[in-house]
Amino acid sequence: MPGQNSPRVRLSDLQFDVMRVLWQGDASVADVVEALKISRELAHTTVATVLSRLERAGVVACDRHGRSLRYRACISEDSVRHAMVNDLLDTVFRGDADALLALVADERRSSPAGSGSDVAATSTNDSEGRGMKRGQR
Repeated sequence: MPGQNSPRVRLSDLQFDVMRVLWQGDASVADVVEALKISRELAHTTVATVLSRLERAGVVACDRHGRSLRYRACISEDSVRHAMVNDLLDTVFRGDADALLALVADERRSSPAGSGSDVAATSTNDSEGRGMKRGQR
């Protein structure tokens, strides 16, 4: 499976949302709060704490620009996806990739189109355009 040597990264939903902002470019705490305000009402201190913890984990880096801090992702979105899928595969499916793929295939067959299913497709390169778009969860 690709990414088998990916670092073990476990992100909470909030951390993943913060990382999605940083994968689009460097950002200050205020930038992250602003980018997430439609989906989450977060205090400045909450985002600062999340970013600080991500920095300690080596997932983001912080640079001082004058009096403000700017954060940037140190790990790619694909690396995080690979690590999280590998973790899911190991913990839930005991390494049985066929069982994971069968579950995804069954879920896709049984879910009505456009239902907003939480099961993400593993491929974003579907030649007939039926695959879920990158970023859907």
